[in-house]
Amino acid sequence: MTISLGEYFALLRRYLAPQRGLVIGLAILLFASMGLQLAGPQVIRAFIDRATAGAAVGELSRLALAFIAVALLTQTALVAATYLSERVAWTATNALRIDLALHTLQLDMPFHKANPPGALIERIDGDVSALATFFSQFVLRVLGSVLLLVGALALLYREDWRVGAALTAFALVAIAILAVVRNFAVPFMAAERAAAASLYGLVEERLAGLDDVRANGGGPHSLRRMHQAQRKLYQREISAATAGAVGWTTTMLLFAVGYSLALGVGSALFSRGLISLGTVYLCFQYTQMLRQPLEQLADQIRELQKAAAGIFRIRQLTSARSAIVDRSNNFVDGVNYILPPGALSVEIDGVSFRYEDEEQSNDDRRPANGQTPEGPSLEGGQASAVLHEISLSLRPGEVLGLLGRTGSGKTTLARLLLRLYDPQAGAVRLNGVDLRELPLAELRRRVGVVTQEVQLFRSTLRDNLTLFDSTVADERIWDALEALGLDGWARRLPAGLDTPIEGSDGLSAGEAQLVAFARVFLLDPGLVILDEASSRLDPATERQLERAVDRLLEGRTAVIIAHRLATVQRADRIAILEGGRVREEGPREALAADPRSRFSELLRVGMEEVLV
Repeated sequence: MTISLGEYFALLRRYLAPQRGLVIGLAILLFASMGLQLAGPQVIRAFIDRATAGAAVGELSRLALAFIAVALLTQTALVAATYLSERVAWTATNALRIDLALHTLQLDMPFHKANPPGALIERIDGDVSALATFFSQFVLRVLGSVLLLVGALALLYREDWRVGAALTAFALVAIAILAVVRNFAVPFMAAERAAAASLYGLVEERLAGLDDVRANGGGPHSLRRMHQAQRKLYQREISAATAGAVGWTTTMLLFAVGYSLALGVGSALFSRGLISLGTVYLCFQYTQMLRQPLEQLADQIRELQKAAAGIFRIRQLTSARSAIVDRSNNFVDGVNYILPPGALSVEIDGVSFRYEDEEQSNDDRRPANGQTPEGPSLEGGQASAVLHEISLSLRPGEVLGLLGRTGSGKTTLARLLLRLYDPQAGAVRLNGVDLRELPLAELRRRVGVVTQEVQLFRSTLRDNLTLFDSTVADERIWDALEALGLDGWARRLPAGLDTPIEGSDGLSAGEAQLVAFARVFLLDPGLVILDEASSRLDPATERQLERAVDRLLEGRTAVIIAHRLATVQRADRIAILEGGRVREEGPREALAADPRSRFSELLRVGMEEVLV
């Protein structure tokens, strides 16, 4: 793994360009501080030479005061440069975090199934935090060190070309050696970051399933996995630190050679009377100044190695592409693909689908008896097909009750309607428009979904209802709650819309479902998908939600995924999936009246006993 210098500078240009004013101010401070550092030894040289020549105390005092003033100004410039560099760095890295977060949110479901949230947080925050030092220290120390190095060598040449030539040769050799070891530790640093991401992913996964882990005695296994992940991170951190120490050790050896060279050349010239004692001190002091930029360059090489590992992993993340291609332009071939207000028609035309990564939802896994759904696998992959040539259609305003055993493909069909996946064969259309031709923002605006699991955020009820859209007026929120019959519940809360919600644990399952229904009502979609939305509620809350469902479905097309009979009583049409195929489909009343239909059998036997 090699990161070219072009990639470093491309990253700097992209995220430092918007701050060019601060960067210019930082450059001015750097030049000033470097000039002041170079001026200090000149004052000391003058002090030594004048003192050995028997100068008056007053003259020596003025030189001492001048040195103190130069030292104070140098520290002031360095402090100001440090402040500006940190401000520039954090502004740049925060912009990078935002870009990575937005990119990740735009990736499809297979990517997110392969990358747990904990690992993504470490990639977006941890890897970028490593770059914060790169942004600030690179500008402050690397550029400043180069300026100081060049300035010190130039002044040494002015004193004596032999001193300048000897130390220039030393500096070039040192830089060449440091350049060779620049990428040595990068693979070790990348392996360390990957191990850290794996550990964070494991922690997030175990914390999310803490109740199940405890209830099923999974604590020892989880601790063993944690220890394994921590041991792996520990070992990789040792390897990375050892590899990074190569540059530091090399620098120490180079300094020993440089000091010997400076003292040898200075002593030889002084003994021959070619330079003064003050000039010998000046040469030695500038040699020490060479040590400072070379040490800082060595430190920055280690930071550059960390940055390289972060840049490499960021490059991996940004190179990930979603299989879901967003048609961001509403106009394609002169056609405006904006869905009209009101209920939408739905057409599922010969759809076949498989999960490429074989990651299926709990509802769409194979049946418990271990049998594979009937039908051949789709061409071009080994994973079994979840849906086989599904064809269904709904007129605007119709309600479809979608029934089937666990593993029959109901939730997968809902995901296709939301375009979380694209089918390998066939098409899904809304109002005659293929979802692949529809901008994702338009699709999300016109399709609403309510599932069993409702995601709540640590914020107010208002933010949880509007999903942090500050443009939604309180009057509109109350109108929606009143229309759904939920305003009484909201007014009983301690602070109404300002009631704080402590994430997913802040409300009961029933109250969370109330929030989900209100969210969808505020969205005002043309198609509503209810995926087992009331399967875990107590009877009283379910009755309240049933009234809300009736109001929500008025003037809208709906797909209701259900196991329970009462849930599909409002459906106009019924479709029963078995083994990823449509076993039966038709008007609900006609199917219920036909004693030979599968739906009629379910009504007689009991849907809960047959489908669950």
